[in-house]
Amino acid sequence: MPPEIRGTRTVHDGWASFLVAEVTTPDGAEVSREIEDHGEAVCVLPYDPERRVAVLIRQFRAPPFFTAGVPDLLEAPAGLLDEADPEAGVRREAYEETGLRLSRLESLSTVWSMPGISTERMHLYLAPYTEADREGPGGGLAEENEAITVVEMPLAELAAMSETGAITDMKTLVLILGLRLRRPDLFA
Repeated sequence: MPPEIRGTRTVHDGWASFLVAEVTTPDGAEVSREIEDHGEAVCVLPYDPERRVAVLIRQFRAPPFFTAGVPDLLEAPAGLLDEADPEAGVRREAYEETGLRLSRLESLSTVWSMPGISTERMHLYLAPYTEADREGPGGGLAEENEAITVVEMPLAELAAMSETGAITDMKTLVLILGLRLRRPDLFA
């Protein structure tokens, strides 16, 4: 039997909407499931193939701080998709957060970030850059209270961090591993 959503009710509507869905599962069970909905997102790992470095960001994230006391996360630049075109959105986010004007984008995948609870699909990109692409200060938008620190790191260090578990943000880990698979020469 095909699954069915018999109805939903909104329990919170803000930056994200939280719904409770009444679902009939493929085996016929009738259950309630919570759904968080805030739209699609984009994420990019800018890397300089000549200097063998990548640009990431550090910023405060309330959930990791609440759960584990983590004051900030090292992440690839990312954000919600406001545009119809994911490439336009990832270029905007990269410029706002890192000051880089990215021209060439390499699509890695579009993934469900947390399929058990969230509707978010994230478009993941790799993007080569050069020093000439650094056109702004980065740091995020003041009106969004982002307070982002831009971090340029050697790819070899990121590879080591991914192997030891020091990269704790899943989207960033996926992008680092994707770059290592596609361009192992950059990590030699």
